[in-house]
This record gives sequence, C-alpha cells and structure tokens, in this order.
Amino acid sequence: MFRFPTYSISEDYRAVYSISINTKGHTLTLFKNNAVFKTYKVAVGKASTPTPKGNFKIINKAINPGGPFGARWMGLNAPNGDYGIHGTNNPASIGKNVSNGCVRMYNNDVIEVFNLVPIGTSVKIY
Repeated sequence: MFRFPTYSISEDYRAVYSISINTKGHTLTLFKNNAVFKTYKVAVGKASTPTPKGNFKIINKAINPGGPFGARWMGLNAPNGDYGIHGTNNPASIGKNVSNGCVRMYNNDVIEVFNLVPIGTSVKIY
C-alpha cells in the first residue's frame, strides 16, 4: 500500500516581523526575520505632541478607520494616549513633524505593512 508523506508547518517557518521607527529621520523600517525588509518615509509628532519613544507592540488593527487615519490603523500599547501607525488623508505631511503623536504613512505603504504584520508585532520608536 502506498503511503503519502505527511508534512506539517511549524511555527519556525513563519516570518517574524518587527518595526523600527526613527523619528528624526522620518523613517519606518520593517524587519523580516531580523533583516531589513523595507524602509518607508513617515510623519511623526510635532514638538507639542511628540511621538512616544520606547518599545511597544501592535495591539489592534483596523481597515478604513475613517477621518484623518487613512486606509489602515495599527494601534500601539504606548502609555498616556491612543497612539498608532496609520495612513493619512494628507500625503503632503509625510516626512514632517506634524501629527498629534501618531506615525503617519502613505496609504499604499500602510496597507502593505498592515497586510504583513500581525497583532503582537514589536515596534521600537527612537
């Protein structure tokens, strides 16, 4: 009797993503398995409402959250506010210090990142 080989997908084969955000350089770097995967231009908080610095996790995600949040929202567990990485309805703001503390991305870019990273992804902001 012929036996078919059995295969199982182990957690070890899943890509592990992490995000690093450089507030001075206005960049978000996406890492895949600890290697740079892609870098994106972003907007960050203005002086009166700076983007919080530290190590956080993505705790929720939303498609088309509405208003100024563009096409996607990825909420962070940062203290003292409701901060996230999101799209924008003002693409001219990318590359500047203009937000109320959130990290803004071009809508096409935030959709790309949103589709790759799961809830629980680590985010380092410096």
